[in-house]
Amino acid sequence: MLTLERFSFGVGDRFAHQATAQLRAFQKLESFGVSVVPVWNKSNREHSFIGSEPKSVLESAKRAVQECNWSKGWYVDADHIQLATVDRFIEPSNFFTIDVASSIGKPPAAGEVDAFLTRNKSLVGKIAIPGIEPLQISESEVRRVAQKYLLAAQEAGLIYRHIESEKGRGQFVTEVSMDETDSPQTPPELLIILAALAEEKIPLQTIAPKFTGRFNKGVDYVGDLSQFEKEFNSDLAVIAYSIAQFGLPANLKLSVHSGSDKFSLYPIIRRSLESTGAGIHLKTAGTTWLEELIGLAEAGGDGLSLAKEIYAYALAHIDEFCAPYASVIDIDKSRLPSAESVQTWSGPEFANALRHIPANPQFNSSFRQLLHVSFKVAAKHGSRFTDLLQANEKIVSEQVMTNLFDRHMKPLFLG
Repeated sequence: MLTLERFSFGVGDRFAHQATAQLRAFQKLESFGVSVVPVWNKSNREHSFIGSEPKSVLESAKRAVQECNWSKGWYVDADHIQLATVDRFIEPSNFFTIDVASSIGKPPAAGEVDAFLTRNKSLVGKIAIPGIEPLQISESEVRRVAQKYLLAAQEAGLIYRHIESEKGRGQFVTEVSMDETDSPQTPPELLIILAALAEEKIPLQTIAPKFTGRFNKGVDYVGDLSQFEKEFNSDLAVIAYSIAQFGLPANLKLSVHSGSDKFSLYPIIRRSLESTGAGIHLKTAGTTWLEELIGLAEAGGDGLSLAKEIYAYALAHIDEFCAPYASVIDIDKSRLPSAESVQTWSGPEFANALRHIPANPQFNSSFRQLLHVSFKVAAKHGSRFTDLLQANEKIVSEQVMTNLFDRHMKPLFLG
């Protein structure tokens, strides 16, 4: 079976120009003795917005691996796929994030919940799990959770088997995403979900639950850090127990989605991994596009002009661009500068407002979030944008590599 390594890091590259810069960050981390493998991810929605094809992700990754002489593992993730969208990803991908959020809360077929309860009587009662307080789960609780999640687990099985029929068993990594839903999963719910996924015989290597708090795009975590730490450690314990109890793959690990820029969580995650020996898959995405924009602004000239144009267009179409991401952004419109005022900014002023360094008084999280979800504006400019990326490759790639290593990998894996 294609086995995902202990530490993996999902990196988005929406315009397929930064894979080499990204991979250099992994190489730098390797020089400190920490081995983490890259997983290049791009969703069907992002391909649709940009007009790209899934094979472009594979081709970009291959070029980077060759240029950097990378000898470790690497993966191409069909990110947040469903049965209706998976087929175009099957050939170029070897990692599939199965998104079943749309099935959560929908009732399974009549009798399915009763049958699940009959098969899983061990889920009822006091369950001793090493490392955490025993879980006390009633039959009514199992029934409630199954009613909410069983159809989603069955949908994951259906999608997995479809992929397996095309690629072959053991030829790809499977992740199941449960994070894009209204409420976080508790440790007992995660245990019941894993039991349901095991029944589908999915060789699950990562699972992405929804955690307490806000995981907004491209900015830091908003929530109770102590609650997150307790929840994260409980989930690690439930996964370790489920591996033995349900026969799930031994390398099954937690996945943290929208994990980019969650600076306050990285020390918590690092401590948990060190104390338990667990693995992690952390997924970032749109921040690479923001680093490209920062690089163009810093370059000045036409790069800065285009960055300003993109912001002006995004501001004028704010409701359109924010609607698909409404649940994962918090933009204070009163903090967004006018297009006229941004037009007067220097390159460093634009970059400082956008670059995620909270201690910088010029940083503006609302400005950053709006540009984060407005990447298709750059796509509208076609070759003008990509030509500028190539013309300013040195400064742009430096922003990408520095952001990934200094602000993400270093605090997460090195401390």
